[in-house]
Amino acid sequence: MHQVKMFVQLSDPELVSKLAKLEVLKKFQLVYANEFEPWEAQVAQSGCDIALVELEEFNEQGYNTLNDTDALSHVEFLFLSKGKPNPYLDKLMRDGAGFHCRAPYDLELISETLQDSYELFGEASQSSKAVESSDLDQFGLLVGSSKSMHKLYRTIRKVARTDANVMIIGESGVGKELVANTVHIAGDKPQAPFVAINCGALSPELIDSELFGHVKGAFTGAHRDHQGVFDQAKGGTLFLDEVTEMPLDQQVKLLRVLESGEYRAVGSQQVKHADVRIVCATNRNPQQAIDDGIFREDLYFRLAHFPIRVPPLRDRGNDITGLAEHFLAYRNAQELSHKRIATDALSRIAAYNWPGNVRELKHTIERAMILADDVIKAEHLSLGESVSKSDSNSVDIPTGVSLEELEKAAILKNLEENAGNKTDTAEQLGVSVKTLYNKLEKYSQD
Repeated sequence: MHQVKMFVQLSDPELVSKLAKLEVLKKFQLVYANEFEPWEAQVAQSGCDIALVELEEFNEQGYNTLNDTDALSHVEFLFLSKGKPNPYLDKLMRDGAGFHCRAPYDLELISETLQDSYELFGEASQSSKAVESSDLDQFGLLVGSSKSMHKLYRTIRKVARTDANVMIIGESGVGKELVANTVHIAGDKPQAPFVAINCGALSPELIDSELFGHVKGAFTGAHRDHQGVFDQAKGGTLFLDEVTEMPLDQQVKLLRVLESGEYRAVGSQQVKHADVRIVCATNRNPQQAIDDGIFREDLYFRLAHFPIRVPPLRDRGNDITGLAEHFLAYRNAQELSHKRIATDALSRIAAYNWPGNVRELKHTIERAMILADDVIKAEHLSLGESVSKSDSNSVDIPTGVSLEELEKAAILKNLEENAGNKTDTAEQLGVSVKTLYNKLEKYSQD
């Protein structure tokens, strides 16, 4: 167990004599206060884990010093006082500073409290890791030090400065939009617009308007002119996410634009010229989508001048724990916190398969930070275990309910669980986004 440092500020000689007899103090590396500067500033600079402070006076300036130097978040205090009411001390305790013992002092209780603190900080330092920085390499918006990621970086750098249309292929959650954005900023016009649109999350009736825009009065509800994404991304990059989920009718129109370079806003006769680089993405196997009849082969060849495959997280080796620490370091910086991560938690993270890839890992760390006090432990990690193995093969199905009603309940329940995300819902249900939209439209008419 590592040596725990304790800052000591005591003024009453009788109290000093009594505390000196406590065996537990011999376990600490003691740092004594000097008489030349306020103890609040000293404890903030001491790098100690625990502070044993006898309080006579404590004012707003002292409170602000502890708060501004972030001492309250990484030092545990044990205050000793005669019990005189002090609003700033009360405020410290509400901020979770630690313990406050009032005279007459129970030395046995103080000893037990210090022992608990010693074990807590000694164990935490030994079995957990402080995470204040990221160790991962970075290229554009991507982070990772594995060979597969460095190969991806080199590929992006080569294609970024060309005019080739790029198709990014990878599982949900691997960071396909970050790859697309990195292709954009590594190119010749990083300051130009980057516009992203999820083809699977749009109503089929609105795709033309979202892609090409519309003029006022083009259809019911068109109260003003609207710029489509081809206009918004002019001179830059247009990112078509989940492009294989685009309805076939719109695929034909997109193909026509790619072939001719021309398009019209809905309700307009004015011909516009497309001036965008197309980067698209899909979590499907494009060839399988073509074979299934949901994606046009000629459109695929137009879009995939240069296909890029993004590795799943499970194939990225030490990047898995590296990303966990990366996300924790950035959250610590954003929240001015100093949360650590236990070695058993890192081991569990490394052993998990991560079907949801980087997105799942990021959300797992964010949830764990909320649940954990100072150290993220294995018990704070939610790793897809809400359904036990014994339950996974058995589902309670009520009798007397039609298949259509069961299907509707399953769709609406999954949609709710995915916060309305239709692409993720369709993927979980094993149907196309178009099928999901058709089902939802039918339910809205019932």
